[in-house]
Amino acid sequence: MHLAIHNWMKVEPIEVTVQRLARYGYKSLEIQGEPYKYDTIAVRALLKSYGVRCWGSVTLMLDDRNLLARSEEQRAESVTYVKDCITMVMELGGEVISVVPGTVGKVVPDATPAKEWAWCVEALKECYDHGNRCGVKIGIEPINRFETYFINRGAQARALAEAVGPDCGVCLDIFHMNIEEDDPLEAIRACGDRLVNFHVADNNRMASGMGNLDWAAIIAVLQEVGYDGALSVEFCPPLDRTPANRWPNSVDLNPEGITASERKFLEDHGSSVFSTEFYDMHVRRSAETLLPLI
Repeated sequence: MHLAIHNWMKVEPIEVTVQRLARYGYKSLEIQGEPYKYDTIAVRALLKSYGVRCWGSVTLMLDDRNLLARSEEQRAESVTYVKDCITMVMELGGEVISVVPGTVGKVVPDATPAKEWAWCVEALKECYDHGNRCGVKIGIEPINRFETYFINRGAQARALAEAVGPDCGVCLDIFHMNIEEDDPLEAIRACGDRLVNFHVADNNRMASGMGNLDWAAIIAVLQEVGYDGALSVEFCPPLDRTPANRWPNSVDLNPEGITASERKFLEDHGSSVFSTEFYDMHVRRSAETLLPLI
């Protein structure tokens, strides 16, 4: 296993992101699923210059992105988006893409369970075929019930992966698992042979080591099932706007360069725009907790 990190949590020039992850011992980047904003040739060269690589990407299911939408046109546009993310990963030399099927923040269904399942399987099969052509593995990611109504547990993600194709995988996120799974460690074991990616944040969605999760036990089970991919850091801490705030200067009151969609995506994750100082601390604390264990 090695340590990777997402970059959707902080809007900043990618050069700044790569410099930071190299400084703290990260080996790869799980780049945000916005293929239209990156020059993949330049990004690949940047990563190489710092001795790190692209591990993969994660779909940012905001706005109208939804693989199980009632609208056929919306589903088709969402498929195109996921396929473009897969192409970006291929061009960056990455291996995986984590796919959240439905819009993050949408918690009310559009149709019957049978219809939505069929729509999603059909859409994902097209993405899966493109992934196979590009040499990029898909990992279906469950997230908690407050962010989606569709896929919340590992067993659901595995069932969907099995319906899509023999090499379709699962991406687990221990933060979401801590909310939704009866036994997160057993859920890892149950998905073991399909596990292609693993996202990490503590139970409070702060950096690993800033909550109460047993990281030694989690990593031991990952080793037990033979997982040898990334521990991909994806904290999204709550921001305290009260006098009880334990972390002064955590909120960025005058953010620059963030779009309305990017801000909403953070807010839909129970967070908002945080300062560079606060972000840097989480990157460092994650590395300090996890690197000695892998």
